[in-house]
Amino acid sequence: MRVVPFFPRSESRSYCWVIAFAGFLGLLASLGLGRFSLGMMLPGMGAGLGLDYAQMGLISTVNFCGYLVAVLLCGRLSSILGARVLIFLALLLVGASMSLVGLSSSLVVIIVLYCLTGIGSALSNIPIMALISTWFEPGRRGRAAGLCVMGNGLGILLSARLVPALSGTGSDWRLSWLVLGGVVLAIAFCCVLLIRNSRNSSPMKEQGKQQVRSGRLTESLKGKNRKLILRCAAIYFLFGFTYVIYITFMVTSLVQERGLSEQAAGDIWSWVGLISLGSGPLFGYLSDKYGRKFALMLVFSIQTAAYLLVAMKWPMISVYVSVVCYGLVAFSVPTIIAALIGDFTGPQGVASVFGFVTFTFGIGQIAGPAIAGSLAEITTSFSSSFFMASSLTIIAVFLCYGLPAQMDSETS
Repeated sequence: MRVVPFFPRSESRSYCWVIAFAGFLGLLASLGLGRFSLGMMLPGMGAGLGLDYAQMGLISTVNFCGYLVAVLLCGRLSSILGARVLIFLALLLVGASMSLVGLSSSLVVIIVLYCLTGIGSALSNIPIMALISTWFEPGRRGRAAGLCVMGNGLGILLSARLVPALSGTGSDWRLSWLVLGGVVLAIAFCCVLLIRNSRNSSPMKEQGKQQVRSGRLTESLKGKNRKLILRCAAIYFLFGFTYVIYITFMVTSLVQERGLSEQAAGDIWSWVGLISLGSGPLFGYLSDKYGRKFALMLVFSIQTAAYLLVAMKWPMISVYVSVVCYGLVAFSVPTIIAALIGDFTGPQGVASVFGFVTFTFGIGQIAGPAIAGSLAEITTSFSSSFFMASSLTIIAVFLCYGLPAQMDSETS
């Protein structure tokens, strides 16, 4: 499949920021709206379809499962189609499946459709982050990846404002899915017009590179890079396991254990979306300037504070500080990990290796809420779950300490 770019080919270095902007739009669509908007729509879906908490949780879980399965296919599909076409088709899948959820009344159908949304999210997210390593040299990768992940925070903000506004018109949850799905479809066409696979890409050149790309992970897992990649995978697993516990249970804990109304808890949570807009660019910049190792250690230290502050059940001021800490670093780890992997694999290997570490992230993302929920059920408090998360982020700090202080970029 060949789609002609809207912009002519140019060797101007400034076009790399167009790629970063397209990545921002892509993550806004695939994760910001495709995943993080679910929490805003679940209460309406639960009331309209008569769902219990287990069924609502199942809808979220199948999205993560779809994401995890797609990670295994992403490297091969990127080699066959190229990043640009794959991102376009994946965003079409996200937008179409979200829109169809809005037309569905069967839980089984919704589960299947939202699993497809998860598949599309992975097939767009991974090549978007890989493109940053293709277009940016190491000294600017962190900032560029940070610009992309701002889309996640904007998605939280948009859904937090748009869904209640649509509900206020007298419409039910279906209109929200249809509108957000339509936004994603529009972004898909914007991305295919803006994105190019590389500075000098052409169909023949890209075809000639397929073997290199498809074999890159196997190559990279050999020799000196193997331990480093596995360390990155372990770090990313711990991030996936812990960050999703906070996202899943923070609002519920405020309502059930702090006695806040859903509206008040939602207002507090909206600050996460606002503050998180700066998390990627800020820590991307810090990782460019002071190193990936330092930035990751700082991020996990701040996350540890966020989890401990809410676990201790201190006065409400601790909740506000926790939210600020969490929002400050919310989407910084994917930014730094993507830049770090690009540093030691080079542009051609980043898609496969990032796909591998994202697979471990996906496992953590599925396991975290399940284990944390069971622990909260046993102890009758979410404090135990947040304490567990803080313990794991401390382990992540020590894993990050073992990373090389500087990467020999583009040499592997």
